[in-house]
Amino acid sequence: MRLGMIGLGRMGGNMARRLRRGGISVVGYTRDPAAMQELAAECGLITADSAEHLVSQLEQPRVVWLMLPAGAVTETYVEQMKVLLGAGDVLVDGANSYFKDSMRRGLVLGESNICLVDAGVSGGVWGLENGYALMVGGAREALEQVMPLLKVLAPAPDRGWLHTGPVGSGHFVKMIHNGIEYGMMQAYAEGFALMQARTDLRLDLAKIAETWRHGSVVRSWLLDLTADFLAQDQELAHIEPFVADSGEGRWTAIEAIEQGIPTPIMSTAVMMRFASQGKHDYTAKLLAMMRQGFGGHALKKADEE
Repeated sequence: MRLGMIGLGRMGGNMARRLRRGGISVVGYTRDPAAMQELAAECGLITADSAEHLVSQLEQPRVVWLMLPAGAVTETYVEQMKVLLGAGDVLVDGANSYFKDSMRRGLVLGESNICLVDAGVSGGVWGLENGYALMVGGAREALEQVMPLLKVLAPAPDRGWLHTGPVGSGHFVKMIHNGIEYGMMQAYAEGFALMQARTDLRLDLAKIAETWRHGSVVRSWLLDLTADFLAQDQELAHIEPFVADSGEGRWTAIEAIEQGIPTPIMSTAVMMRFASQGKHDYTAKLLAMMRQGFGGHALKKADEE
């Protein structure tokens, strides 16, 4: 089988490597020629100098996998693929796209009898060796065409991937997955912060994390990663307290509001990321001013230590 893959960054590049290891022929395109040449030399990737060139090297029915940032970039390539692909072809969107965008794109591509498969992909930089968890939405006939790819990319051919339902369902499930991830990360961070603050107990956070990895009900891959970096540095003095948010946590909170389903942990975890980005600073200043106004409490000025 031959696949066209557009986007060969950290995720896309490693996915191409894993596909090649599984015997899948991959034609790849990215705007970074050096990245393509590196993959060509390393794993036998077939390079393309444009999206048009990539599609021309595939046999019908063609499968093109987009592994690009969600939003405008993905939208541009979806529009381009509507022109370049034809009836019976499959376009896979492996970005963390908003599921309502995927539903809309599925309808637009369907007008040209092109099938959209929305694939939620989890695994990060470890996916190359461990495999990726894949949540895949789309028509059954489209799933049949991409199934050989899923079986190679997943941790095993018979597990780690799931046809979640119609177009949009894959990205919806991945959105909720990431919302849960936000909540789990926040809980771990708060717990370790409480322990780190009790200096009188002289707790060894690295040893605690390592102990919890074995037999504890809170063990997880996130705890494994935490134990690894705490073993190297418990103070984290060189790390800025800034946590980015990719968008999926926001979408999960919005979905909860639209459905009227309470999700306080996931929603608060998103808000805490906003706070880490300095977006709580003005709020805190106003709170300090109000407290000073009604109670005469002292203010701490910005130039005070």
